[in-house]
Amino acid sequence: MTTLWGTPEKLQELLCELVSWNSITLSEGEVDFAYKLQEKLNLLPYFNEHPEHVALGEVNWGRQYVTALYKNPEAADTIVLISHYDTVQTEEYGDLEPLSCLPRELTEAFKAVSDELDPDAQADLKSGDYLFGRGTMDMKAGLALHMALIEKASTENWPINLLLMTVPDEEVNSAGMRYGVSKLLDLEREYDLNYILFLNGEPAFAQTPGDQSHYFYTGTIGKIMPAAFFYGKETHVGEPLSGITSSYISTYLTHRMEWNTSFTETVYGEKTPLPVTLTQRDIKQGYSAQTPYRTSAMYNVFLMERNAEEVFDIFEQVAIEAAEHCTRDYRAMCERENVEPVGDIRVMRYEELMRYAIGKFGVDYVNELFHETMMHPEWDVREKSMHMTDILLINCQELTPAIVLMYAPPYYPAVNSSEDELVKRCVSQVGENARNKFGLEIKQVHYFNGISDLSYVNYDDSSDSFLVYENNTPIYGDSYSIPFEAMKLLKAPVLNVGPFGKDAHKRTERLHIKNTFEEMPVLLEDMILSILVKSRS
Repeated sequence: MTTLWGTPEKLQELLCELVSWNSITLSEGEVDFAYKLQEKLNLLPYFNEHPEHVALGEVNWGRQYVTALYKNPEAADTIVLISHYDTVQTEEYGDLEPLSCLPRELTEAFKAVSDELDPDAQADLKSGDYLFGRGTMDMKAGLALHMALIEKASTENWPINLLLMTVPDEEVNSAGMRYGVSKLLDLEREYDLNYILFLNGEPAFAQTPGDQSHYFYTGTIGKIMPAAFFYGKETHVGEPLSGITSSYISTYLTHRMEWNTSFTETVYGEKTPLPVTLTQRDIKQGYSAQTPYRTSAMYNVFLMERNAEEVFDIFEQVAIEAAEHCTRDYRAMCERENVEPVGDIRVMRYEELMRYAIGKFGVDYVNELFHETMMHPEWDVREKSMHMTDILLINCQELTPAIVLMYAPPYYPAVNSSEDELVKRCVSQVGENARNKFGLEIKQVHYFNGISDLSYVNYDDSSDSFLVYENNTPIYGDSYSIPFEAMKLLKAPVLNVGPFGKDAHKRTERLHIKNTFEEMPVLLEDMILSILVKSRS
């Protein structure tokens, strides 16, 4: 039977077409991609017969997720194939940017400027084993592989259901997957599906710089962003001792947050990367002789077994110690200069500030302030969070100088299925099959280090710690939310098996051709038919 994507050559053609549909996050191309993909999927005979099995679902700002269900009439067991189709920007390609989403043309063009590439990229370019281009590795290859699986399952009548879900916005806020959770539950009920595995197709990520190993993942690392708003006391630069700058206060916390081992977790011998500062800036607009008195900062923290409440407790303790240190140094300076201090530095959670403001002004007034903030579409969810905190403190200056602690979006809960028996069998089978058929060594990693949409399934926090996140994320429930309760209902284990590539989010992003188009289709098909079907029979 003639297939659309059933050979290495045809699968590569599919990938190149998907990559050519430029879909940078928050671009028009991201909006258009879903409609193009729907048309592509409808070329399959199965979806000609069952057009209702391909659907678009509204996310936000015109963006859509895409679902495509192959349903065997006799089967309930279902594997959910998860991917994202948005990509990061392409400015770093410089004068080659017009070719950044044309893999073959870009790969050829790089040959004329190969001296601009690092030695590893030069060697890979010379080998002819790689396709370069934005989205080749991260992660349209995973989507292409899932489309090929859907085609093969539908033409060969596999005795298991496959549900493809590909989403926008993974690279910024994961809005696509957060909105898609409810769709997964709807489809489960509508077609009487039994989800047995959430299978992502993210590529293998290097564990260390220069790492050449191929991995698959039995979980995904979590990411959360503790944030702080620092409010000092303004003054003229000619009278610096009449105030205290927010810049001065912020340095004490940032110094303690950067590379702080208190946040480190080690699970299965794997360790979370250390915290770093993502942004730190004062709110002052333009130049004047007034000192800066409002500063914001956001810190990146990875997690494996901790939840939002546990991280926030650590963050609060670090902030208290920072404020005490800052206050001691500030008071010592005041004593030395024989001036009266403007006050000790208070540390409070956002939810405490909110309760105080409501008690002072009433709910209606506070809601009116927030409504004005939400009327600024040019601000992203992080800017809105800081602005809302800023408004409250401007109206409650009797609380300052202060550090207000909060969370800034996004939040990716950690998920791990390493102890699941079905996943263990998949791990064993994929590893053995790769060695026996291709001489390929694929290693298990327990937590995918690239962050993935698997964070929004199989949520198992029974302590309701997510309430700490909800109560301390200023824009929660309006511009940003996470369907925690719905995520708890998606109980199947997670696994990530994807192609080998290098340099995600870099100018030299590239995909290994043989591994992607020859090896991975075989490994994925064998895993599904040999393990996932037989184990359920």
